[in-house]
Amino acid sequence: MPVGVVVQRRPGVTRWAKWAWKVTAVLPGAAQADWAVLRDTGDVAEYHAATRPLELHGAESESYMAGLSAKMPALYVVMRRRDDALRPFDVVLVTASPYEAQDYMDNGEDIVEKVAMPDGVIGWVREFTDRFFEEEVFIKRRRDKQRVDGVQDGIGDRRIAQLTDVYRAPQRKGSAV
Repeated sequence: MPVGVVVQRRPGVTRWAKWAWKVTAVLPGAAQADWAVLRDTGDVAEYHAATRPLELHGAESESYMAGLSAKMPALYVVMRRRDDALRPFDVVLVTASPYEAQDYMDNGEDIVEKVAMPDGVIGWVREFTDRFFEEEVFIKRRRDKQRVDGVQDGIGDRRIAQLTDVYRAPQRKGSAV
């Protein structure tokens, strides 16, 4: 499903950051765009930054279930900073998987924004997960049959001839002790 990403630009609150950027919405079924201005009210502007495909994979259905069971189901937008004042970010990915979003957060280079998932997308993801999600069956681990409670003689290393010092390292035959 193609998903458009809406990015808002506001004036920065410090003298070091002229602008503050934030993903404010997603547009399911959006056409392609490249930082198209949606609204400009002087200081605050909203852009349709890009449209990326939202892909779902059967192997990730557990992750989608975790995302849907959250208080607020969300989509995650992954962006990378670039040196362009007019287009300051590349929108890399839109995902419904909180696990995948966490992987991108861990690398330290990408910016991951959480956005509320629209109702239509919630229904689409839920239908997908209902079809592909299989709860993993818990299998209790069984002990092996090897007996570990046998009698120990307490002697230690069998290569040592003396019984007095069982912790001494073995010597070559014929060498002095």
